[in-house]
Amino acid sequence: MRKFLCAAVILIGVFFNVKAADVSIAVAANFTAPMQKIAQAFEHDTGYKAVLSFGSTGAFYAQIKNGAPYQVLLAADDETPLKLEKEGLGVGGSRFTYATGRLVLWSKKPDLVDAKGDILKLSQTDRFARLAIANPKLAPYGAAAVETMIQLGVLQALQPKWVQGDNIAQAYQFVATENAALGFVALSQVMVEGRLREGSAWVVPAHLHSPIQQDAVLLARGQGNPAAMALLQFMKTDKTKALIRAFGYELP
Repeated sequence: MRKFLCAAVILIGVFFNVKAADVSIAVAANFTAPMQKIAQAFEHDTGYKAVLSFGSTGAFYAQIKNGAPYQVLLAADDETPLKLEKEGLGVGGSRFTYATGRLVLWSKKPDLVDAKGDILKLSQTDRFARLAIANPKLAPYGAAAVETMIQLGVLQALQPKWVQGDNIAQAYQFVATENAALGFVALSQVMVEGRLREGSAWVVPAHLHSPIQQDAVLLARGQGNPAAMALLQFMKTDKTKALIRAFGYELP
């Protein structure tokens, strides 16, 4: 009986040690590819494991408000982390900008999107039937796409062609599967080692939309978790910054 109890205590101790070595992270969908690589390097260098969930920043906000057990949020904007901090769901003083995103108009077809984005001109819109964007109410990249179309004076003409995803990952899938001829996606989704992976693209000039400043914040549930603190510090290292730049992001 004593041996059984000792074994049980050891197993319980191992269970809690494993859990303590994990950090649950809500990651904006645009940051999927770089975060997967960062998580691997993080675990290799620190021994901590990053448990990743990907989705829209707006959806994560609602989940966190409803008690979702995330410990860190890597948002696609700077407003949501600030809001969570003000509401007591984010830890004051932990917020920082980890990347500035770039919006790109992308098509899987090699010759459809030109380097100046002229495909969006009213005289050219009969060349495509569907334009993918992320839900502008939930996804900052979707909001940036709407701002861009307003600035170009084509919103009203293009809106009937929209195919809308809940997040930027779904918008990308519409184009990747050619259910939409082109779409506004994150540059990180189509860039590999500084080059366009396939198709054709126009990197939207930054002055056409508000900056896509992406902030990280330690959530209240992560306070006191050394893995969560280590992850936030790891995001600030030169090693991580180099990886982020390789996916087309700008850094503050």
